[in-house]
Amino acid sequence: MEQVPERKASDSAALSWVLDEADSPFVVRGLVSEWPLVKAGLQSARAARCYLLDRARSAPFTVTIGEPGRGGRLFYDDDFGMNFRTARGKLADIFRGFDDNEARTEAPAIYLSSVDMKLFFDGLVEENVSPVIDRRPLESIWIGTDTCVAAHNDFPRNLACCAVGRRRFTIFPPEQFANLYIGPLENTPAGRAVSMVDFHAPDFDAFPRFAEALKHAQVVELEPGDAVYIPSMWWHHVEGLDPFNVLVNYWWRDTPGFLGQPHDALNHAILALRDLPRSERAFWRELFDHYVFENQPEVAEHIPQKARGILAPLTAETAGRIKAYLLRALSK
Repeated sequence: MEQVPERKASDSAALSWVLDEADSPFVVRGLVSEWPLVKAGLQSARAARCYLLDRARSAPFTVTIGEPGRGGRLFYDDDFGMNFRTARGKLADIFRGFDDNEARTEAPAIYLSSVDMKLFFDGLVEENVSPVIDRRPLESIWIGTDTCVAAHNDFPRNLACCAVGRRRFTIFPPEQFANLYIGPLENTPAGRAVSMVDFHAPDFDAFPRFAEALKHAQVVELEPGDAVYIPSMWWHHVEGLDPFNVLVNYWWRDTPGFLGQPHDALNHAILALRDLPRSERAFWRELFDHYVFENQPEVAEHIPQKARGILAPLTAETAGRIKAYLLRALSK
């Protein structure tokens, strides 16, 4: 597989310029190497845990515990339930689980996913300054053993910073979704649909198109302090390569926050359109092209500007009217 291209960015201003120009993934080596968290992790896994524990609030944390013998893969079981369970507890108790299992060969996977740094820690955000703070991102921390998260994608843009341990990212362009054999949309391990392919032992008889996906894949191994940028909707398979790993990621979108989530529209389209007769689906396809995907000036230019409503560029007010209408319609 090709390596994810590397770019240089000496500071957040330089990174911002690179991000504005980027339409594909890239890596910045050493971007956050001066973080106190990174430096603690270079001392030892236990030093990193002590650093985090000193800043953790007393609120209970949600932890995922995977079955031993699964290679850290957090995925479906044979009945399409999950091969892991969740629990809640103080971070000190969870970290004791890391300590107790560190030397075991058949230890369970332990994973704290997408923890809001501002809500669950004091001083962590301030001491480990975001390299994309100008974009007002959601700041999350991921803490775990050598886990493996199936290929998935996210709507926001994503800068993932490797803080402790090493991580491997295998990344695919958005259009490769059909070759990744995406699983159920509503029954997912963590809220996003995932590839059904086991990347460590791909079954090319069951998933023959995955061979084509691999031709378009890019891979990178991140060392502590490195970061990878993943554009919106690019698929990424993530592996923690060391017994203790910490990732900090930043999600942001370039569109206003009052706009809706495209995945919600997909679910609604499945509910309302997918099972219509073919001729009716064809009409709705044309209508979607007209109003949504093409949206040329002639869509509304015959309507006085003051009367265009949601056919005009959306504002917080008109977006709110759409949401209110949908809430009423879906509650019937």
